[in-house]
Amino acid sequence: MAFLKHLGKILFSSLILLVVVITILFLLLEIAPGDPIQTLVGDVPISEALRQQIYATFGLDKPLWERYFIYMGNVLTGNLGVSFGTEVPVTQLIGERIGNTLALAIPSFILSTIGAVIIGAIAAKTRKRWLDSLLSGSSVALFSLPNFWLGLMLIIVFSVTLGWLPVQGKAPYGVEGIEIQYMILPLITMATAELAFKARIMRASMIESLGQDFMDTARSKGLSERQALWRHALPNALLPMVTVAGLSLAHILAGSVLVEKVFGWPGMGLLFIGAIERQDTFLVLGIVIVLTITILIVNIVTDVVYGLVDPRLRSQVKRPVRSES
Repeated sequence: MAFLKHLGKILFSSLILLVVVITILFLLLEIAPGDPIQTLVGDVPISEALRQQIYATFGLDKPLWERYFIYMGNVLTGNLGVSFGTEVPVTQLIGERIGNTLALAIPSFILSTIGAVIIGAIAAKTRKRWLDSLLSGSSVALFSLPNFWLGLMLIIVFSVTLGWLPVQGKAPYGVEGIEIQYMILPLITMATAELAFKARIMRASMIESLGQDFMDTARSKGLSERQALWRHALPNALLPMVTVAGLSLAHILAGSVLVEKVFGWPGMGLLFIGAIERQDTFLVLGIVIVLTITILIVNIVTDVVYGLVDPRLRSQVKRPVRSES
């Protein structure tokens, strides 16, 4: 019951946050400069009658408060509106692109997490030695690099100079699906900063775990240094990584916008930038809603997983309540 109550609080707070995000973005797009209808038709002058007809088609002739409540009602039914630029449902446009974004985000998350655990553990075990200094210094340097700059440098070196990998896209022109060689550079770009950040967290957590009393107890029981490290230090050091990993996946999804733009990757990030340039209000709102819901789900799963793997939280949930006699 305690766990379900905690989960209910998380779901309620997530719902409130989603409503706040939609409301703020709806108002910001409303007061943003420019005319979406003029952007839709281009530089061609249009009559006032045609303008009013287009406004009525997209429901823009109604008052702001009415449009807001109509949109919120549509969101509850899964209707995210119709794109101004293509007159295609927003859900369809997002559905066509979200798979490409996840094709980069998920491998980036897995590679950066596994790499961070290995590098962080090695750096902690070799603390105050040259290998620790090399790994820690490299992590700080890589984390400080903007991902768009790193992407451009990788393109210059491996695509332009060496000619080993393609510059943009997900496959040759006219070919369906995704080819591996097109994923390598954007995958490296997305994973690098996350790996560096998580490696620093893992190193600090591992150092703290190595200094705990249970390590002395493990050694006194006859366990070798390697056995004590793998059986006791590493599992305890991984607990903070659960929370960091959840935040990392959310950061990867948010950071995919710039990476997809640099590499011309046809995902939600590239779609998002195009929607902003066209002032496609419903498409911008739809993409933000989908990303927000995805990030909220990741955070909820992270919180649940942390509660399951942390023995202290498990004991609090499972501890029976003693009745007073």
